[in-house]
Amino acid sequence: MRGIKIGSAFGIPIRLNWTFLFVLPLFAYLIGQQVGTIVEVMNETAGLGVDAAVLASGPAPWFLGLAAAIGLFVGVLLHEFGHSLVAMRYGYQIESITLWLLGGLASFEEFPEDWKHEFWIAIAGPLVSVAVGVVCYGVVFALPTGTGASVGVNAALFVFGYLALLNVVLAVFNMLPAFPMDGGRVLRALLARNQPHAQATQRAASVGKVFAFLMGVIGLFTFQLLLIVLAFFVYIAASGEAQQTTLKAAFEDVTVGDVMTPREDLHTVSGDASVAELMSRMFKERHTGYPVLDGDELVGMVTLEDARSVREVERDAYRVDDVMATDLVAADPNADALTALQTMQEHGVGRLPVVDADGELVGLISRSDLMTAFNIIQTGGTPRVIGGRRQQVGDEPGVL
Repeated sequence: MRGIKIGSAFGIPIRLNWTFLFVLPLFAYLIGQQVGTIVEVMNETAGLGVDAAVLASGPAPWFLGLAAAIGLFVGVLLHEFGHSLVAMRYGYQIESITLWLLGGLASFEEFPEDWKHEFWIAIAGPLVSVAVGVVCYGVVFALPTGTGASVGVNAALFVFGYLALLNVVLAVFNMLPAFPMDGGRVLRALLARNQPHAQATQRAASVGKVFAFLMGVIGLFTFQLLLIVLAFFVYIAASGEAQQTTLKAAFEDVTVGDVMTPREDLHTVSGDASVAELMSRMFKERHTGYPVLDGDELVGMVTLEDARSVREVERDAYRVDDVMATDLVAADPNADALTALQTMQEHGVGRLPVVDADGELVGLISRSDLMTAFNIIQTGGTPRVIGGRRQQVGDEPGVL
């Protein structure tokens, strides 16, 4: 998730997503608007003795709302540091912590597959939130109460009392088994004790989708837009991570060289061919992307989108090297197949040239190659070596 870097701590960049700039004033407004109701609830549940009349007049509610909203996101940030510091202790790298619409998000370079690691990383965040709530209640406990208390004391009682209550509520809410929330990750960790990680992920994701559906229904009937957005996020994230885990398990020990179309079977095009000739070849050969060669040297990649950028009446006048992409992202034949797929997603391309250590073009790998290989593996295909490279059992040489 992208965002503006505002600092770092423990070597972890802290970022603000643009949605945070929307949700912070919204939270401040909502809290400020309900100061009287919140005070009543806190006085009844915790006996804080906050004087609502002192806080409900003038601009005080809006300042209190802003202070409470900022304090809430500080608590969320500490929650994410709880996850991150435990993860770093186990040797995992944290790319950043981002504050956004639904709270905080710690981005891991690699998710843990050891169930013990995931359990403690997942549970660390809610434990930190509970600790923050206890500290806030300690501040409230140390402050004087009663009708003679000043406006400042009442304001502090309100803010710290609110944060004490909300941090504990957030900790409990995060522990719902709605994967990929913290409770869902704890559930996956416990399931992964005695079953494969991919299977545990699928089951935890299924539970998460059920909770997402229930949250969405509750949000609709109670008109809580943020709960509906959260339900949508949980459902999409659970589906995405389950798919990613399944792909990772399927492509374990499968390299780019196992899946690519090798050089001898590869369709290529010369840079001096016209765009009209390229379009004709695309139609006949049913290919939408070609490596462009100058002799034996790879000089670019050209796709259907590149060819379409030239008007039809001008395609005889333009050459392939006028429209091809020269800033290429290549794959190594010994790299993991899943890494190639992730590279395609990051750069928004559908195929990668495969280049060896000497810079020679040895093949081409596309998303369709990877999806074909995935489907074969999922139906019981296993890699075997044919003609110097691995092939899927039941498949003809050169298909993948």
